[in-house]
Amino acid sequence: RYHHTSISHLCSCSKTASDEKYQDPFQLGRKDLKNLYEDIKKELLVSTAELKEMCDYYFDGKGKAFRPMIVVLMARACNIHHNNSREVQASQRSVAIIAEMIHTASLVHDDVIDDANSRRGKMTVNQIWGERKAVLAGDFILSAASVALARIGNTTIISVLTQVIEDLVRGEFLQLGSKENENERFAHYLEKTFKKTASLIANSCKAVSILGCPDPKVHEIAYQYGKNVGIAFQLIDDVLDFTSCADHLGKPTAADLKLGLATGPVLFACRQFPEMNAMIMRRFSKPGDVERARKYVLQSDGVQQTTYLAQRYCHEATREISKLRPSPEREALIQLTEMVLMRDK
Repeated sequence: RYHHTSISHLCSCSKTASDEKYQDPFQLGRKDLKNLYEDIKKELLVSTAELKEMCDYYFDGKGKAFRPMIVVLMARACNIHHNNSREVQASQRSVAIIAEMIHTASLVHDDVIDDANSRRGKMTVNQIWGERKAVLAGDFILSAASVALARIGNTTIISVLTQVIEDLVRGEFLQLGSKENENERFAHYLEKTFKKTASLIANSCKAVSILGCPDPKVHEIAYQYGKNVGIAFQLIDDVLDFTSCADHLGKPTAADLKLGLATGPVLFACRQFPEMNAMIMRRFSKPGDVERARKYVLQSDGVQQTTYLAQRYCHEATREISKLRPSPEREALIQLTEMVLMRDK
C-alpha cells in the first residue's frame, strides 16, 4: 500500500507518467486478447459433436480471462523492459491461450472431484454430461493445450509450462490429505494453494518473460509476481466462501467446508476456537459440523487475518514488478494487485 502511494507520488510530475498510472488492466490487455476464445476453439478441432458442445459450453467467452490478461500484460512489461518493444510476440500470446486452456481443464476435473453442480453461475459439465465424459473433456482440453505448447517449439517453455500440470495434480493430492499437526497444517494449505492456483500464473508469467527477455533476473521477477498474485487471489477466494452470497459468487457458499476443506479463515479461527481441531480432522463430516465451523469462523478474526495475509502477498507482488522499467503495463499489473484484494466474486 505504501509502495503504491509512493509510486503515484513519483508519477505525478509528468503528464504521460500519471496517465500510465491509472491504466485499467482489462482495457489495456483487451487488444491482445481479442478473439481469445475463438482461437482456443481453433485449437480444439473436435471430431465428435458432443465433445465440441462440451468445449463450447466452457469456452463461451463470458469468463473474465483473468489469467490470459496477466500473461499478456507481463509479456508487454518484459518486452518494454528489455528493448522497449511495444509488441506482444505470437508465441507469448500462445502462452496466454495455453494458460487459459490448462486452467479450464483443471476446473472441469475439479468439478468432477468435488461433485460440484454449479460454476460461474451455470451448471457444471459433469452435471449435464456426466462424470465420465467430463473427465475425458478435461483430458481433451489438456491434450490440445499440449499440442499448442509443442508448436511454440521452445524446450525451456515446454518444461516451464508442463511443471504447471504436475503442480495441479500434486496440489489436488495435497487437498485430499490433511495434517494432524497444527503448525504443519498452515504450510500444507499454502503449498496446496501455490500448486493448485498460483503455479499456473507464476509459470505462465515466467514463460512469456523468457520469450521476451534473456535476463534471468527478469524471469525471476515475472515468476515471483505471478506466484504472489496467485496466492493472494486464492486467499481472497477462500474469504469470499464465507462472506459472499451464493448468487453473487456463482457457486454455493461454505462450499469448501462441505467438501471437508480447512482453508485460511478456518485455520486462523482454529487458534481462537481450538474445538475446531477435531472437526478439521474429521473433515466436517458430522451433522452440524459445517454450520458450527462457519459460525466459529465468522465469530473469529479468521476472515480479517486471511485478508491481511493476501495484502502481504499483493504487496510483495508489487515490490517485485516495480523492479521493471516503468510502462503502462507495469502500472496495470500493480493496479491488478489492488483489484485482487477488492474483488467480491
